[in-house]
Amino acid sequence: MCVTLIGGMDRLKQDYIAAAREKGHSLTCISRNERNFMHRIGNPDAVIVFTNKVSHEARRKAVQLARSRNIPLHLLHSCGVSSLRDCLRSASSA
Repeated sequence: MCVTLIGGMDRLKQDYIAAAREKGHSLTCISRNERNFMHRIGNPDAVIVFTNKVSHEARRKAVQLARSRNIPLHLLHSCGVSSLRDCLRSASSA
C-alpha cells in the first residue's frame, strides 16, 4: 500500500518511513506546501495529513485532491510516530 504523508516534523521523516515499512507500506513524506505540491502527492492508496504541522493551504489542497480522486483521507492533529502507526493500522484493516 502506497501512502502519502503531508505535514509532520522534518526530523522525524526517517522514523515515519521506518514505521510505515514495518507495516508493509511505502511512504512518501511532504513536509510543506511547495511549488509542485499537487504533483508530488501523486496517486497513492491513502493520504494522511498531520494538521497541526502543515499550512491551511496545503491541507486544503490535499483534501481537495483526495476527494476529487476518491482517495481515502485521514486527518490527524498529532504528528507523532505512534499516531502514524495507529492510523496505518486502521487504514490497512479497513
